[in-house]
Amino acid sequence: MIIGGWKMLVKAGRPGWWLILFFIPIVNIIIWIVVAFGIAENFGHGAGYGILLWLFAPIMFLVLGFGGDTYKNIRA
Repeated sequence: MIIGGWKMLVKAGRPGWWLILFFIPIVNIIIWIVVAFGIAENFGHGAGYGILLWLFAPIMFLVLGFGGDTYKNIRA
């Protein structure tokens, strides 16, 4: 879980120390929303995809992984 969380933060363009914030109640929800929008943005999608990624993460990560989307590091 820790390595996967760190990789998600990197793909979202956020610093790795944000992983600590996932262990704080209530803050983790807000951090996950920010990370979901960052991942959607870096894969070329908009806010609607970010909301779907936040709400239906297992399904949307499969769609993202097996779809034709390419990673573009916007927040470099």
